[in-house]
Amino acid sequence: MRVLIVDDEPLSRSALEKIVSARLDVEKFDSARDSFEAIEKLGTNQYDVLLLDINMPELSGIELVNRLVAGDAPLPSVVFVTAHDQYAIAAFEQHAVDYILKPFSIERIDTALDTALHRSSAERAKILIDALPQLRGLSEKAAPRIAIKSKGRIIFINPGDVMAVEAEGNYVLLQQRSGSYLLRESISTMAEKLKAYGFVRIHRSVIINSAYVQEIEPCLTGEYALRIRGGKQYTVTRTYKKSLRSLAEFWIGTDSFLADSR
Repeated sequence: MRVLIVDDEPLSRSALEKIVSARLDVEKFDSARDSFEAIEKLGTNQYDVLLLDINMPELSGIELVNRLVAGDAPLPSVVFVTAHDQYAIAAFEQHAVDYILKPFSIERIDTALDTALHRSSAERAKILIDALPQLRGLSEKAAPRIAIKSKGRIIFINPGDVMAVEAEGNYVLLQQRSGSYLLRESISTMAEKLKAYGFVRIHRSVIINSAYVQEIEPCLTGEYALRIRGGKQYTVTRTYKKSLRSLAEFWIGTDSFLADSR
């Protein structure tokens, strides 16, 4: 079995890689950080199964499948990795589309891979073609936005574009990959409002977007150093160590590493 993992979240992608690599029937697997990298790999390699995240920037997982269906190459079995609600899950189940709901387990991934592997090429194509009209609706829903009053204007930004939120007195600074915004709001209020979008409080003055976390490292002080994409580093204080557990959907080999943050 040849598997391609497509997920823009490093920790989620790493967890999937470890589970897939442990299977004896997987002869080859590759990983892609987004749909564009996946298209490159699909153009030069043939895969039996595609483990595909739905919510990715620029080109979603469903938009990627749309391109695959429109192409001439044989379709792999597609297993969606999703955090969608039960209403959306019903769309998958109605059309027999395989999915893995975050947070996931080894058993759930193994079951999905077993099912996907035994589908014929004709079955794979029919399932995706029948399901695409309804699945497109999931990716076309308006993205959640944050409204920010800045210099007499209202600016709208996507929570997924915010890497971190830092307290600045009576304000908070929303750090993006390019640029930042100052908002008159408390850090506690922002932590509550952004929790549903994968943001985690790691310090009394800092909230981070878990999708941008690349590395955590224990310090001799009992705290942790946390690094996000781009190289910026933050300190996870003892009070918020338990928040580390929510940084990933699945943890492997980290029981002793995070034993004191339960």
